[in-house]
Amino acid sequence: MRHCIYPGTFDPITYGHLDVLARAAKLFDRVTVAIADNPGKDPLFSAAQRLDLLQNSVKLPNVTITTFGGLLVDFALAQKADAIIRGLRALSDFEFEFNMALMNRHLQPAIETIFVMPNEQFSYTSSSLVKQVAKYGGDVSHFVPPNVATALKAAFKVR
Repeated sequence: MRHCIYPGTFDPITYGHLDVLARAAKLFDRVTVAIADNPGKDPLFSAAQRLDLLQNSVKLPNVTITTFGGLLVDFALAQKADAIIRGLRALSDFEFEFNMALMNRHLQPAIETIFVMPNEQFSYTSSSLVKQVAKYGGDVSHFVPPNVATALKAAFKVR
């Protein structure tokens, strides 16, 4: 049974993330979405909130969702994963992702990194950009699931 990890901050989950996830779910028997619990990144949503948003947005039978801390390759090894999936939206993502993949290979040679490109309609969408649009009251419904759009509105009304 082939198993991959799809890691990310997912702050918040976007349709681009969901597109990469759907592609990974076709390639692997099992996919674990791994939400990075890294308070140093100062996420808008807590790890528990991101977990809830993802669980309410993902309805694929071979996908599980969890949080993790520490090194991704250690988590992947503990999960008995064969690969790590990373989404590439544009060439600008490649250098960072390439370096990360090389470091992960150095740390754990048995775990492969596979790059997946989302549908071109999502190539310019990022969580950061979505948060910026939502912060100023813009419509983000084309970029995120309805539950995420609602959570973004609530988060920025409080701030």
